[in-house]
Amino acid sequence: MNQQSSPGKWMLLKKFLTNPDRKPLWKIIMECLYLTILYRTLPRHYFGRLLFKKEITNIKDFIPNPMIIKLTSFFNEREVIEVQENKHFFDLYYGQLGLRLPKILMYNYRNIFVIDNKPIRVNSSNDFFDVLKNLFISKELNSIFIKGTYWTYSGNNIYKIFAHQFMNERHKIDALYAAVIKTGYLFQETIQQHQEMDRLNPSCINSIRMDTFIDCDGNIEIMSGYLRFSIRNSHVDNISQGGCMVYIDLESGRLRSEGHVGFRKGAGEVIKSHPVTHVVFENFEIPFFDQAKKMIIQAASVMPGIRLVGWDVGITESGPILIEANPDYSMEGNDMAAGGLLSKPVFRKVWNEYHQKKNTKG
Repeated sequence: MNQQSSPGKWMLLKKFLTNPDRKPLWKIIMECLYLTILYRTLPRHYFGRLLFKKEITNIKDFIPNPMIIKLTSFFNEREVIEVQENKHFFDLYYGQLGLRLPKILMYNYRNIFVIDNKPIRVNSSNDFFDVLKNLFISKELNSIFIKGTYWTYSGNNIYKIFAHQFMNERHKIDALYAAVIKTGYLFQETIQQHQEMDRLNPSCINSIRMDTFIDCDGNIEIMSGYLRFSIRNSHVDNISQGGCMVYIDLESGRLRSEGHVGFRKGAGEVIKSHPVTHVVFENFEIPFFDQAKKMIIQAASVMPGIRLVGWDVGITESGPILIEANPDYSMEGNDMAAGGLLSKPVFRKVWNEYHQKKNTKG
């Protein structure tokens, strides 16, 4: 349940300055000034999107962070995004539509826990220990995945607990109780991912992030996609927690040749194979990828008030499973996966509609 620590600032600076793939410093300064004038905001995304790399010449196609917030707020109705932001509401709404979702074993709000539609009051760590232990035994589980009903961004408020920890690591059960009792959590059956995805990285669910847009005519298109996974022995795949992203060719469902570690973790380090399993990324084929695309198109179609969404999908032996939807997604990874979202015709629809309607209102 520990999060990976970031390298020190001086170490990051050293990695950046010695990076053989970076542009000259004078060019980096000039490009930052250009983007500041173009977008009228400090281009903090310049480093997060690795625009300092020599091969990236279309720097104006990448979206500044303040604009991302404006876009998701503009296209997604505040009245209905609760259906996706609240993980319990998400399960209730999308589960009734026949979409495959992770199975909820138990959920809580503070000290009220609900198991098999029956509420019970949990007043102490000992009570919590007994409830979890009974859940493991009655369901014959090896592990349980636990995530906050709200605010699971960047891998926060996400835990994984194993059956063996009841015998040897009681302090972790106590720490988990102290966390979940403060608010609401879902206790889910651990997804058993496809053996091919396990071959790539078995420590966590290697999730696909794809984003969709619904245009003015109701047409739904996928804008970009990438695969996330841990490069350490972590149960979360988030880039900010020491994970890696590899871009996906949306037509073939194959990975491209390079993976990127987040700037704050590795100063834009490039890897071409998984550092633990040594599986090469290039041409690695994601199973059931076409079905995964169809799944998120179907999910997007039933909530037209949320037009710009980042979807997380896992791959099991029997097909894709919809993990969650993110109406306020950061878009940073998708921006990188697309090679600059503004270079894609579908995102230019997003951009043009936003500016046209903003100008009309103005």
